Amino acid sequence: MAERRRGPALEKALLDAAWEELTAHGYARFTMDAVVQRAGTSPPVLYRRWSDRDALVRATLQHVMKRALLDVPDTGSLRGDVLTLMREINATRIELVTVMSVQLADYHRATGTSPDAPLTSGRKEAVDVLYDRAVRRGEVRAELLTDRIRSLPFDLLRHELLTTFAPVPDDVLEEIVDTVFLPLVR
Repeated sequence: MAERRRGPALEKALLDAAWEELTAHGYARFTMDAVVQRAGTSPPVLYRRWSDRDALVRATLQHVMKRALLDVPDTGSLRGDVLTLMREINATRIELVTVMSVQLADYHRATGTSPDAPLTSGRKEAVDVLYDRAVRRGEVRAELLTDRIRSLPFDLLRHELLTTFAPVPDDVLEEIVDTVFLPLVR
């Protein structure tokens, strides 16, 4: 007989099942019933926690993003830090970026949210740390670091990932940083 799941173990199993459903079928075909089936539980167990599929999708995205947090690099230079972070995303997050952008497009349209909306991903906080250190070291001028400029190298990385569905070559990452991003902040 299978052991009964409770508390955090049950919630993790439900959210993992929901993520598997989202990655397999996308938001358009995502149902509470499919999650119940995949998790091997009953509808009341799921509905006690999330009242509808949008609430479950939001919780699932937060769950996945918490697992996907990256360490903040400290190489001693902004160039090194941004490249290190981009290389880590490039090497380990292609599936996540693809699913978040492609499979969840209907979710973002239906809920009026953006794939860039903060979901406790930690990316904005990590990038803020990189830029704050670079300003203190005198590498960049703080007034040039608008929100758009701060996100630019990572937006271009995401664009490359989504247009090729493959890891981005390192020379392209260096080109993004050296010829597009750094000239804008110096």
